[in-house]
Amino acid sequence: MKRRYGLESIFYSRRVFILKISLIAAGAIILFLLCFFLVRLVRNKFFDTDSVTYLYDNWDLRTIEGYSNVYDSSARMLDEDPFHNTALTFHGYSSFMLAESETDPTKSQSYLDEAIVCLRNSLKDCKKDSLAQIQYMLGRSYFYKNKLSSYHYYSDLVIKYLNLALENGYSSDDIPLLLGLSYASIGDTDKSIAAFTEALLVRENDTLLFNIAKQYFNNQQESVAKQYLFRVIETSSNEDLVNSSHILLGQIFTEEGNYDEAEKEFDSILLVHDNNADVHYAKGLLYEKKGDSVKARAEWRKCLKIQSRHAGALKKIER
Repeated sequence: MKRRYGLESIFYSRRVFILKISLIAAGAIILFLLCFFLVRLVRNKFFDTDSVTYLYDNWDLRTIEGYSNVYDSSARMLDEDPFHNTALTFHGYSSFMLAESETDPTKSQSYLDEAIVCLRNSLKDCKKDSLAQIQYMLGRSYFYKNKLSSYHYYSDLVIKYLNLALENGYSSDDIPLLLGLSYASIGDTDKSIAAFTEALLVRENDTLLFNIAKQYFNNQQESVAKQYLFRVIETSSNEDLVNSSHILLGQIFTEEGNYDEAEKEFDSILLVHDNNADVHYAKGLLYEKKGDSVKARAEWRKCLKIQSRHAGALKKIER
C-alpha cells in the first residue's frame, strides 16, 4: 500500500508541475498579447504614424523629411489596404517629390514609376474635390519622366492630364510652361506658342523667351523669333542660353541670306569658345549656302573633332 501511495504521489506531483507550467506559459502568452496590443494602441493614440492626419501633417511640412515620412507611412497603410485612396494619393505625391530631390537617375525613375502607378490608381475612386490636383500631379510626373529619359515618349500624357486638371478647375503657375514645352516636343508649334505666351504673363524669364523664339522659328516666323532672341542676349546672364541664342540668330540670318550677320553671330561665340561643335556645324551650313563647299566641310570636320557623333555633321561629311 505504501508503494502505491508513493506512485500516486509522484503522478500527482507531475500533474501539478505540468499544470503550473501550462498556467505560466498561458500567462506569458496573454501578457505578450496584452503588451503587443497596448504598444499598438499607444502608438496609434499618441504617435499616430499610420493615419490620414499624420500624412497631412507631414505633407504640410514641405520638407524632404516630411515627404519621406509620408512615403513610409502611406506604404504601410497600403500594405494593410491596397485600395486606401488617400494613402494611394499621398504615396504618389511623396514619390514624385522624392524623385525630384533624388540625384541618382535610376532611383528617381523608380520613384516616378511608383508615383504614376499610385496616382493612376487613385484616380479610379478619388473624391471629386481631389480629382483635378491628382491629374495635375500625374501630368507633372509624366513631364519629369520625359526630362529624365531625354526622349519625349510621355509628352502626350503630360498634355492630357494637365489639360484635364485645367478643365476641372485646377490652376498652377507652371502649367502653361509645362504645356508649352510638351507641345513643342511633339511639334505642335501653334499650341506651344500659345502656352508659352500665357506663361510669359505669369513670369518672364530668359529660358522661356528662348523657347518661344525656337517655336516661332519652327513656325517660320523668323522676324518674331529674332525679337525674342535679342531680348535673351540683352538680358540673360546664362552664358549657355546666350550662346544658343546667337546660334539660332545665325541660323535665321543664314536662311534670310544675310550671311555677314550670320557669320558675326557664330564668330561672337567662337572668339571665346572655339570648341563649340554646334557653332562649327552651323557655320558649315552657312558656307554651304554661300557655295563654298571646301570651307563648309572644314567646319564640319572641326565639329566632329569636338563631338565625334554629331548627327548633322556626320550626315554632311558622308555625302
